[in-house]
Amino acid sequence: MRGIQYGLMAGPDAFAPMVRELSAGGVRVFFYWSQLEPERGRYDWAAVDAALAQVDAGSEVWFTVTASSPWGSTRATDWLPASAPYEPEVFAAMVRALVAHCAGRVRFWQCENEPSNALFWADSAQEYARHLGEFHDAVKSADPRAEVVLGGCSPGVFADLDAPEPEREFMLHVMGSAAESYDVFDIHLYGDPYLVPTMIENARAAMRAAGDEKPVVAGEYNGPLLVQYPELFAELGDVFAADPMKPWHTVSVADVESGRAITPGVHAAMERLYARMSELPLTLQMFMVGCPPEAEATWHHRNADDLVIRNILALESGLDRTFCWQLSPETPQPQDPYSFLALLFQKFALFGYDEAQRPVKHPAAKAFAELAFRLDGAKSVRRIPVPGRPDAYLFDLVGTEWQVGWLRPQDPAVEPEPLICGNIKVGVSPIYLRAGDLSG
Repeated sequence: MRGIQYGLMAGPDAFAPMVRELSAGGVRVFFYWSQLEPERGRYDWAAVDAALAQVDAGSEVWFTVTASSPWGSTRATDWLPASAPYEPEVFAAMVRALVAHCAGRVRFWQCENEPSNALFWADSAQEYARHLGEFHDAVKSADPRAEVVLGGCSPGVFADLDAPEPEREFMLHVMGSAAESYDVFDIHLYGDPYLVPTMIENARAAMRAAGDEKPVVAGEYNGPLLVQYPELFAELGDVFAADPMKPWHTVSVADVESGRAITPGVHAAMERLYARMSELPLTLQMFMVGCPPEAEATWHHRNADDLVIRNILALESGLDRTFCWQLSPETPQPQDPYSFLALLFQKFALFGYDEAQRPVKHPAAKAFAELAFRLDGAKSVRRIPVPGRPDAYLFDLVGTEWQVGWLRPQDPAVEPEPLICGNIKVGVSPIYLRAGDLSG
């Protein structure tokens, strides 16, 4: 994934060299109505063309299109959150022109991102379902072969059906009332990686209940996420008191550039948190920018492991496409760490930048490239049962000579006994094995 905006707040960048280093098979790019039609009837495809010019013919392209407009949306903004168009036919005309301009080079067209999340969509489920139907018809009229993707489903919606989840009702309404308006279901796989199979199966069951099960892809994933460490919440009481996840009214590009997008109370609380970084637990330090070397190394180790584990569990659950959030920061310039969203997501970038603004691979990028290499030619991923070791996760990459394995700690404080496979010890971090390496 190339961030959540491309060419909106800075000029379109050359992301393709990083994508090629990863051996990635596709890329997901965000565009906003405000940049595609800055004035009514005047289309601007500059950022779209910059992205398409970099993509190899064999790579899949996924464009997420967001209906944010200072003149066309019911809640005027050039960035977030999106809202229903005043005149749906005007937005649909832009979408038809955009899809026709791309001339079949884009396989997946997505209508909004996480519309059940008030940070991204300001209107109701009913409005989104109508908007999705209009988007679907516009895409299909310009390119019948293109596939329309439902706006991404937040991870909490289908993680635990017994837990209250306000966004679930939104998604279930859309799935029930607009089943004919999308071809692909997008689920965002954050949180506990071992809930990935549950999230995917619950999403499929909800589609079956709505009358039509669609293919599922993961439009976003990464980890670990701060919410996986509830023992750290006590350290964040000052930040939580500032209400860091309060939904935005609207946030414009100018708000971001001026710093107004960060609530002063949250900014001050984050500054206080950073001021006592040295006193914080290592597992909280590792989420922070500029943390001590030991905490930084811990982050990169856990992030690289998580990337492999999360992908293998998704592929074993039947997915055949995952898109990692995110490729690199939106710009090479240093980012402001004093927002709660930065604490949650800023370190998920696979690449950073050096002082000369050249891309630098993080360990997770190396793990991504290694996994892509091992998966090359795989037809499926199949779990290999290990009697007496429920903590052992071993998988056959069917169609290749490789297996991958790791041990799941049942208690984070206790390292599980290594599993011996031939002459190889399988531990907590994923390792790759040749078929002949497994014994018993």
